[in-house]
Amino acid sequence: MADSRIFGHTTELISKALDVSSKRHNLITGNIANMDTIGYKPGDLDFNQTLKRLMGKKEPDFLDKTHPGHLSSEKDEKVAMNGINSEEVDLYHLDTVNIDTEMMNLMENNLKYRVTTEMLLRKMKILQYSIDEGGR
Repeated sequence: MADSRIFGHTTELISKALDVSSKRHNLITGNIANMDTIGYKPGDLDFNQTLKRLMGKKEPDFLDKTHPGHLSSEKDEKVAMNGINSEEVDLYHLDTVNIDTEMMNLMENNLKYRVTTEMLLRKMKILQYSIDEGGR
């Protein structure tokens, strides 16, 4: 962030939570899309563990590069999508994805996304209020 005094740790946490929620959404919808695929193994991403792992990493103040192409200058954090198998796979049947479980996971993820978005909106409203009151 440009100025951590304004945005702080909360905005960084909200940003990473939205990223994790987005990636989990893509994984769940991929499970639903492949429910008729023979031999498909559904996976899931643990929201809390992934967010804790992302928040635990501290960014260094500087990076030493041995070659300009080794490290990108973008702050694009990649989340490993090493999901776990949620069910045993029966290669001879098409019932490897339980649609009820996947829809429940999708609803849960949607709720977390909406709550996180609401937190971000409230954070921005506080900032806007501070700016408006300071101009009076």
